[in-house]
Amino acid sequence: MNKKVTLAQLQEIVQEAYDQVKTNTGGKNADYIPYLANVNKDLFGISVCLLNGQTIHVGDTDYRFGIESVSKVHTAILALRQYGAKEILEKIGADATGLPFNSIMAILLENDHPSTPLVNAGAITACSMVKPTGDSAKKWEAIVQNITDLCGSAPQLIDELYKSESDTNFNNRSIAWLLKNYNRIYDDPDMSLDSIPVNVL
Repeated sequence: MNKKVTLAQLQEIVQEAYDQVKTNTGGKNADYIPYLANVNKDLFGISVCLLNGQTIHVGDTDYRFGIESVSKVHTAILALRQYGAKEILEKIGADATGLPFNSIMAILLENDHPSTPLVNAGAITACSMVKPTGDSAKKWEAIVQNITDLCGSAPQLIDELYKSESDTNFNNRSIAWLLKNYNRIYDDPDMSLDSIPVNVL
């Protein structure tokens, strides 16, 4: 028997989920990036996009949140589209490290392999692979177009967040040059760092 769920029922479920978790005040803002430390920690929203294009929004969905590490998924998809799964598996990998997302030790323990595109080392390698290499403007264009294709709208750069990230990303720069030492960066390391779209909404 086919049972159809109505839009009203879905809206009710999303509202229920929102109400259930909106009072959860555990955790804290990421304070290693100054911009994020100052974002209102009480902001919270849920947006759902259905296959037919209809959307459901509850809470602070008009606020321009930085997508931060969610961008790693988009870049991994772009690299997969450009190279295929076999080459991504060989050059990056697909295994969880069991260590923090920005770990340098994980690279050393994995014998130079970034392990997965969903941690900083793997995301930096994935960005270095994005075609065309050697052209930061075209590389950024490819990343933005990919996000637009996946999300249905173009991302917007948050200049203040970009500057805050750029001024404090010393750990990521260390990761990039360590990967370069192991021949796991496939473009200019600085260009690969600048291409990571962690500060778009």
